[in-house]
Parts: sequence; C-alpha cells; structure tokens
Amino acid sequence: MPPASGPTSWRIELPHSPSAVPLARALVRTALADLDTPAADSDTAELLTAELVANAVEHTSGVAPIELVVELLPTGCQVEVHDGDPGPPGNLESSAADQCPDPWQEHGRGLLLIRTLSSDCGHRRTDSGKAVWFTLPATH
Repeated sequence: MPPASGPTSWRIELPHSPSAVPLARALVRTALADLDTPAADSDTAELLTAELVANAVEHTSGVAPIELVVELLPTGCQVEVHDGDPGPPGNLESSAADQCPDPWQEHGRGLLLIRTLSSDCGHRRTDSGKAVWFTLPATH
C-alpha cells in the first residue's frame, strides 16, 4: 500500500513526436520512484513504456499530445499511453508466431515484448481515442 500522503498516480502529456520516447522513459522512472514503493521493476517499466509511446507516435496521425498515465496498484503498477486514434494497436494477444519471430524483420517486436514481460496488457477505447496499457507485478 502506498503511504497515505504520497501520490498513487501520475498523468503527463507528451509531445506527438519522437522526443516523447526518452521523455516517457525518464518520467516513468521518476513516477515509480515518487510513488515511494517497490511498485514494479523500473527498467522493465521504462522499456515497455518506450514501446507504447513509440507505437503511438509512429502509428497515429495528428499533433495532439500523447498522454502517459502511471498508476500504483495494490499488486504492482499499471502504465497507460493514450492517443487520439480509436483503432486497436495490433495484436496484444499471444500467438504461435510469437514463439519464433522472423529474425530479418526490423519492426514488430514491441507488442511481443509487452505481452512477454508484462503480467497483463490490453487496450480500450476512450472518449478521445484509445488507451493501451500494461501492468507489472510489485517487486519485493
């Protein structure tokens, strides 16, 4: 449980540009540190956050900001990336193709990383587009 006086979530707008990726990595690390609890492995949280933000920048159009939300849960943390495109982000379900990805393919491993390293992941529609999320278990 978080301390009663500490924050339990962060919500930050990021620019819709490649510069959002390193900002998101730094912000998720800071958010997890500020939550003042072993909420999750911050290295894994940074990596998966970078993948979600990079996907939002690459696969959505427009200049509307991307929103990063980091929330402390009783069992770990959840990270969401909101963008303005209501379309699904791709396949967040595990598939047989995940067992042996094409080594010559330059793209397409981000969602595999999210499915493999998170304890849960998914997406949902929002009033302004969609939110793609993952959860990580608490570290002990």
